[in-house]
Amino acid sequence: QVHVVESGGGFVQPGGSLRLSCAASVRTFNRYAVGWFRQAPGKERDAIVPEVVAAISSNGDRSTYADSVKGRFTISRDDAKNTVYLQLNSLKPEDTAVYYCALTPGRTGDYYYTGWNEYDYWGQGTQVTVSS
Repeated sequence: QVHVVESGGGFVQPGGSLRLSCAASVRTFNRYAVGWFRQAPGKERDAIVPEVVAAISSNGDRSTYADSVKGRFTISRDDAKNTVYLQLNSLKPEDTAVYYCALTPGRTGDYYYTGWNEYDYWGQGTQVTVSS
């Protein structure tokens, strides 16, 4: 059983920053590609397709971002800690959402995945609220 736990969410004013963490209980974390998704307020994750925010390959060499967050968010991974991070800078009110982390064994190497249905393991999410 794989457990995925997100942390680091909170309340921040526009222009502020947060760092989200995603920790997974797997023995071979470096074999998993990881994605961050988000769901707007009032929408359950399964009720509507969550929006991919960022994704990173299992070897960490490749990553991708949604156009809406390019230049503001950064995804990174520390395999020694079984953790992937999402640095959120220059936050906007429209970034308000529940942020979910997901893992997939997929293809190892420099492949990342942006489809929510490509991921096998999900966390419970962490709330990010951006408001003045």
